[in-house]
Amino acid sequence: MNNDQKIIQEVIGNALSGKGAHVATKTLFEGLDWKLAGVRPEGAPHSIFELLIHMTYWQDWVVKWLDGGNPSVPKHAAASWPKNPAPASRKDWAKTLKRFRSGLAGLERRSRKKDLLAKRGKHTRMGMLHAIASHNSYHLGQAALLRQMLGAWPPPSGGVTW
Repeated sequence: MNNDQKIIQEVIGNALSGKGAHVATKTLFEGLDWKLAGVRPEGAPHSIFELLIHMTYWQDWVVKWLDGGNPSVPKHAAASWPKNPAPASRKDWAKTLKRFRSGLAGLERRSRKKDLLAKRGKHTRMGMLHAIASHNSYHLGQAALLRQMLGAWPPPSGGVTW
């Protein structure tokens, strides 16, 4: 692997993890009570749970694409959002968190494999990884704001609070 490839992998890895930009992607949801995760503060279009489900949906989609699959794009955006704003139980919340973190770890592993500049159709692996990192970052900012509005900020491991 040449130096350029190493730099690209590092940049994509940092984007996926949030390193240098915001609280770590994998820890933003830690310590959040499952009931609070389902609350939509007044005026908010989504709950934290809804954001997490939506991000997980698209992470899983990108993992399938990176693995050579051709996942279909839903006809309507609503297909990537849950029907309910709240998890059904503590167990449901824990399962959702585990799936999100597993998908994130899968993306991070795939960002260290193969030539990220290799094209598949119209897109490169790097382009897909960059898109999902940006997508996650956008919704993580929303989740951080919702946590602040709900009085549940920062996560136990800390957050950007200076």
